[in-house]
Amino acid sequence: MKIAIVGCGLAGMSAAYDLVNAGHQVDIFESTDYPGGLAGGFKEPEWTWSLEKFYHHWFLSDSQMLGLIEELGLKDHLVIRQPKTVMYHKGQFYPFDSIPAAILYPGLGWGINKIRFGLATLYIRLTRNWKPMEHVTVDTWMRKWAGETAYNQMWLPMLDGKFGEHYARQVNMAWMWARLHSRTTKLATFEGGFQAFADAFAAELQKRGVTIHYKTGVDQIHQNDDGKITVATKGSEQNFDRCLVTVSPALMAHMAPDLPSDYLQGLLNLKSLGAVVMVLAIKHRLSDKGYYWFNLPKAAGFPFLALVEHTNFLPKEYYGGDHLLYCGDYLETDHEYFKLTQEELLERFLPALQRINPEFKPDWVRKTWLFKTNYAQPVPLVDHSRNIPDIRTPMAGLYFASMSQVYPWDRGTNFAVEIGRKAARMILTDSQK
Repeated sequence: MKIAIVGCGLAGMSAAYDLVNAGHQVDIFESTDYPGGLAGGFKEPEWTWSLEKFYHHWFLSDSQMLGLIEELGLKDHLVIRQPKTVMYHKGQFYPFDSIPAAILYPGLGWGINKIRFGLATLYIRLTRNWKPMEHVTVDTWMRKWAGETAYNQMWLPMLDGKFGEHYARQVNMAWMWARLHSRTTKLATFEGGFQAFADAFAAELQKRGVTIHYKTGVDQIHQNDDGKITVATKGSEQNFDRCLVTVSPALMAHMAPDLPSDYLQGLLNLKSLGAVVMVLAIKHRLSDKGYYWFNLPKAAGFPFLALVEHTNFLPKEYYGGDHLLYCGDYLETDHEYFKLTQEELLERFLPALQRINPEFKPDWVRKTWLFKTNYAQPVPLVDHSRNIPDIRTPMAGLYFASMSQVYPWDRGTNFAVEIGRKAARMILTDSQK
């Protein structure tokens, strides 16, 4: 078969890998000039490693991603570390990267509060039966089982920061189960950065015969009278036997307007948030205790959700001696951060860095980079499984795989690989009918 894939992120590339290995002709259409999608990175001339535009790492439980790396013969390029994650409480940061550390976290108080927190966390870690949890919100489940203190001190600030006031109390508990069930404290990355992995993966695909069309956005997809799928790009139309689209639901609806109205409306009804991430290269270490991931409560006046000191995870020598920070937030796309300039946003963020390290001064900042995307975090409401679009669309030969469909798992490259390969299996199975 002649198969088109729209999007050269990890889902699209993983599907292409299995399809070309099955003997089919595969063309990938990518609107940017690089592979990797939201896991893509950038590199300064003096850096030996690239840096992800939107912070990324792998958990050791990410079996789909790590399995693919092993298949590609790249396992020796994995880098594994155990950085430190901290939570904020009354002006101080406390370790929060293990159950013992969480139990010692002073925000929980003592006695019954810690016991309830421990039992609720243990249940989530052990149970595989997440389906009943999607019928109830995190807000309701955690208040009932973990207790008001644990919920108000830990989970509610995270939900408020992650989903905003509009969605924080509507997110279902299956989403929280997926976040807590199998994550590990040890994290992994790829030697050279995620972009190095994406480049190596793309090169392997091309070696196997996949054609990647960079700087080639898809304008429209429709079905011909003979059943072929036409993929229209600027100034060109090509016909394919099958087509897999791996972009956002809203962009899919725009590309394929001939889909039945109920499927299109289902795509448009899916809720998601965008992301705004500022990366700073600074002259000195921000956290002298080596903290990597700071969970910051918006209620305490912090202007972003997470501070990630990347060079407390990987050595600054990979980045020309720069100490690198991420200041990141998930936001609705009408939020003012999407409109502010880089300079205006930096001015908003600098006081927060001074709160974390009183010695920090604005002249520590050597350079900044600002990255924004409208589609970064799906919002799973109660009974969300009813809302997930089928990978097989109603248009014969057209398939759709996005991070809005990896539920109950959260977005991430591991699940992009999983859903891309799942879509490829469907295409192969359907072709044999």
